[in-house]
Amino acid sequence: MKINRTGSAAWAGNLKEGKGAISTQSGALKAYPYGFGSRFEGVTGTNPEELIAAAHAGCFTMALSLALGEAGYTADQMSTNATVALEQVPEGFSITSSHLVLRAKIPNIDDPTFQAIAAKAKAGCPVSKVLNAKVTLDAALE
Repeated sequence: MKINRTGSAAWAGNLKEGKGAISTQSGALKAYPYGFGSRFEGVTGTNPEELIAAAHAGCFTMALSLALGEAGYTADQMSTNATVALEQVPEGFSITSSHLVLRAKIPNIDDPTFQAIAAKAKAGCPVSKVLNAKVTLDAALE
């Protein structure tokens, strides 16, 4: 099975003063603004790195739900935050890491089992696989 998802971007102007808009196939983002300011200066708007972070958090959490189910567990609640680092390197800019922070309430699971399942989900998540960056995980039961 192959599933294609699309996103698009439009841009006008130079890098620093130009303006862009990002859209997703689903319409969740429709011509949502982005630019140099929102990427590098904290100005309101989105940027590619936060979109990757959201995608990574969502993908990992779904992969973990699958892995937990395969092991006979069901989470009462899971919350994942991802921090994607964009760094200037000699060749320009590069996404160098994605750090996942997971907090979960899962009945009847011990921490070693939880850690092993979470590590499996981190490695198996399709977004983790596509990132050519260090992916780390801080997982804790609550």
